[in-house]
Amino acid sequence: MSWPKIHRELNRVRTQLQSPWSTLGNALISAKQNAEYRRELGKRIEAARETYTASPISQIADSFMLVRIIGNDLEPRHRKGQSFDNVLFILDNEPVFDACEKFWIVNRIVDTDEEARIIGLLESRRQNFHTIPFELDAYRKISWDVDQLVAGDLRFSEKGRASGQSARYETHIRRSKNLYVMNNNGARNAALAIARGRAKWLMPWDGNCYLTGSAFQRIRSAIERNPHLPYAVVPMARIVDNALLLDQRFQPPAEEEPQIIFRADTTQLFDENYGYGRRPKIEMLWRLAVPGPWDRYRDDAWDFPRPVRAADAGLLQKAGWVARLDSGRSHLEIGKAGFVARLVSRDQAIVDMVDQCDAKAVAARLDTSRLAFYDEDALAHAVKDGPILRYLETAAGQAFTRGPFSVLDKTGLAPSGDPQDYFHPAPYWWPDPDRPDGLPYIRRDGERVPGTALYAAGSETYDRTRLQRVFDDTTVLALAATVLGGRYAVHAARLIRAWFVDPKTRMNPHLRYAQVRSGHDNNEGAGHGIIELKDFYFFLDAVRLIERTGVLGDEDREAFRTWLGSYCEWLDTAPAAATAFCSNNNQGTYYDLQRASIATFLGDSATLAKISLYARERLATQIAADGSLPRELSRTRPRHYAMFTLQGWTSLARVLSSVGDNLWQHKTAEGLGLVQALHWLVAHENKPHTMSAETVDPDRLGPLLLDLTHHDPAGMPPADLGRATKPIFHPDEAIAPFWLWRRR
Repeated sequence: MSWPKIHRELNRVRTQLQSPWSTLGNALISAKQNAEYRRELGKRIEAARETYTASPISQIADSFMLVRIIGNDLEPRHRKGQSFDNVLFILDNEPVFDACEKFWIVNRIVDTDEEARIIGLLESRRQNFHTIPFELDAYRKISWDVDQLVAGDLRFSEKGRASGQSARYETHIRRSKNLYVMNNNGARNAALAIARGRAKWLMPWDGNCYLTGSAFQRIRSAIERNPHLPYAVVPMARIVDNALLLDQRFQPPAEEEPQIIFRADTTQLFDENYGYGRRPKIEMLWRLAVPGPWDRYRDDAWDFPRPVRAADAGLLQKAGWVARLDSGRSHLEIGKAGFVARLVSRDQAIVDMVDQCDAKAVAARLDTSRLAFYDEDALAHAVKDGPILRYLETAAGQAFTRGPFSVLDKTGLAPSGDPQDYFHPAPYWWPDPDRPDGLPYIRRDGERVPGTALYAAGSETYDRTRLQRVFDDTTVLALAATVLGGRYAVHAARLIRAWFVDPKTRMNPHLRYAQVRSGHDNNEGAGHGIIELKDFYFFLDAVRLIERTGVLGDEDREAFRTWLGSYCEWLDTAPAAATAFCSNNNQGTYYDLQRASIATFLGDSATLAKISLYARERLATQIAADGSLPRELSRTRPRHYAMFTLQGWTSLARVLSSVGDNLWQHKTAEGLGLVQALHWLVAHENKPHTMSAETVDPDRLGPLLLDLTHHDPAGMPPADLGRATKPIFHPDEAIAPFWLWRRR
């Protein structure tokens, strides 16, 4: 019988027995088992005995090295500070064991204060230890695992939006980051390397493992009886009250996933591709043919294939027991309900820890005072741009004559009846001609309702045109104040105060009534209206520039940030905002752009890190295999929407670049990204057989052409860049004023 068949037979027999441990080591030889299996396993064990007797290691006296690995407290799976408390309990109470050296590994603890506290404790007790540091620069280089998934599996795919993403998905896309931060098997292998050559029996164990004197003696006795078996497995008992271990008679049932002891002449190493929460030690148990409930675990599509059995698989024995100290979450340690809750809290802990590290990495590079879209150096050298400076001076002069504007200025009223609520109807939704009251409205894509176009007759009824004036005029005035000097900053400050700061005139911090479709959703916007604040990405740079001049006082600055914070709270909680976030077309892109822009202004590194992840997931669901944007090409104005969406993507890439995040070069599992989409757009310009023959401003391709030349230096740069000099475009084209001074 081959060894794979033997292992299958082992699993069959194991399920018939009460305790999985009764099938381990010599206890595997039982009259209840298949005679052929007993014979084959007996031959293997006898061969191991003969090999051991002839080996030099048999002449070495038994000695042990217990290396415990202290990792991060992973809330909510663990209580904060629990690792320190458990180490302290071990040092205070665990007895000295004959011929057993104790050693510690401080394993990539992210919280520097907690790491220092643990190291201080070890040093004060004169413990030998090794530190594996958490290095932020090394962590920053690790990407999410979204490029390993096909577009249909991702968060913003049709399947992902319909079902929501599971905890397994969330932990999978963070797998590489998890491997670095938790470093379970990396630290175990480091423990083996430290112990090999210093002891005959190597114990690379978790930092919360505690041995009573009697438990260690049972381990030692088992090994003395069967030293020819190169592995011993030590089942764990979950403890919810550490004080119980102080009673030397205490011996709880130990049926949990075991710790492993290796003889020094073994060569097996833990597979470092297996991360915390996804079977890092179980992979070794599988390889060594240690039977247990893990043999019945369900494999996800993203899991690695189960490993091939080791050559010395099955040559093991059960030895004693070990306590797993209190996690600080006793309700997670008891019974079936605790087991299920433990899995949930563990997955949440992985996500929370990785996201915390991502936020730290972003925060280290985030300077809220620095421009996020415009380029500081470009503005510093703008005095050399003669023609553009003259254009700027003219535009600033015009802006100086307009405003300030307020939501109170509209002649219409939001359905709420509150004049400070922003209001704008959905531009492509019309009364139903077949109903007397026209309700509910119906969609006619590409046909605008009168008054919904910027600056058009009737637009004074709503807020959209005035809001755009605030964005554009403030930005032009701020750029003029920076480059030309003079009086421009004072009027820009008036615009900011009137729309966002003054309690009497400011807009309420939400978009509940943006793009209202009458007769739908209680006459509230369903999410598409979020895009009407998309231009925060350049407007917030304008606010930064105005604040540098000192014309906005501390109270104004604080009030503006309070408004942004309230608006973000609405974005994070409102059903309409959730609809925009989940969108897999330009709406989702501009949601990310808006949220990222505000995060850079407020110093919200956690949100900025998440937007970086979402952008990568979103790219894969928007770009087709040929580089096109099928959801935009299905619209009645495909040229407009293709360029409009790519302008959003390139602006988002710039904002993320302000914290060192290079979205430009990211590629999906299919090898696609922004550069490939830009190539497609340029290649299909003026080809009506692939895109509608609608009329668009030919100059609006210019900014995207420049992006392609900047970010694909190995490709053939487009020759026609003459269109790439126009300083101001219509706001519907999503090109920032004086975009030539933007970041690359």
